[in-house]
Amino acid sequence: MPTQPLTQHSFDTAISNHAIVLVDFWASWCGWCTRFAPIFADSAAAHPEILHATVDTEAEPAITAAAQVSSLPTLLGFREGVLVYSNPGFQTAAQLEEVVQQIRWLDMDEVRRELGGQGPSGAPAQPAPAGPEPARAGLAPGRADYGWPGLGGR
Repeated sequence: MPTQPLTQHSFDTAISNHAIVLVDFWASWCGWCTRFAPIFADSAAAHPEILHATVDTEAEPAITAAAQVSSLPTLLGFREGVLVYSNPGFQTAAQLEEVVQQIRWLDMDEVRRELGGQGPSGAPAQPAPAGPEPARAGLAPGRADYGWPGLGGR
């Protein structure tokens, strides 16, 4: 499945209508964004069950501001309407595949407990915590007990 561009009008619907959504925030002037685009497109082809969406930050400043994107590229991951991953910066194909697998195998009951019961029908989830390592698919920094055994955290 090809990547899908999102606008201010389609963003919320896309997040709520798909079980897993990855959103790549990019700009045409961003060299790392142009390097990441084919990796993201390959992931979209490999995982048609996951919506791989893009946001042109120059054309959609309201979404960019609402997502608190301050550097490019930035990748956000949503599962069942909950923001579970946020990472600014370039990712290799292997890193992106690890993110896909971590999001796929998340224990969403545990994620909701950590978020205080927030979910797709509740209040919006808070962005994943920032720190020296990128926020990883619902993983608190230093925690590796979510996801599929064998993928492990950092």
